[in-house]
Amino acid sequence: MHLSSSQTRRSKAEPTIALINIVFLMLIFFLVAAQIAPPLEQGVKLVSTTDLDNREPPDALVVMADGLMTYRGASVTPAHYVTIKQEAGPDDLDIIRLVPDRDLSAVKLIQISAELKALGAGKIMLVTEQGLEMK
Repeated sequence: MHLSSSQTRRSKAEPTIALINIVFLMLIFFLVAAQIAPPLEQGVKLVSTTDLDNREPPDALVVMADGLMTYRGASVTPAHYVTIKQEAGPDDLDIIRLVPDRDLSAVKLIQISAELKALGAGKIMLVTEQGLEMK
């Protein structure tokens, strides 16, 4: 009987070799994946955006927190905005840039977007502030 208890001890050993194999395979994967992207050229300096002005694009519809909309500094309704864009050119309604206030409710934003779509707007792009800084 003493022999059977030693057999149960052997079967309860931890599978450390399997864990070592997985870690080794992950190491190889990341080494290979890191070599796929070529490094930047020696003399290239990336653009810094830390000094840019924080303002909306000049051709965007701005929506305030209370739902009031402005276009180029003037108060507009969605119908008036679509009329202005149609007069500017037939392709100006293909993409509309919408700058919502941070405190604007999502329900109101969806209502405004649906109204613009019903009036003939194509793709509606939301202009937001970039949340992460790349250093």
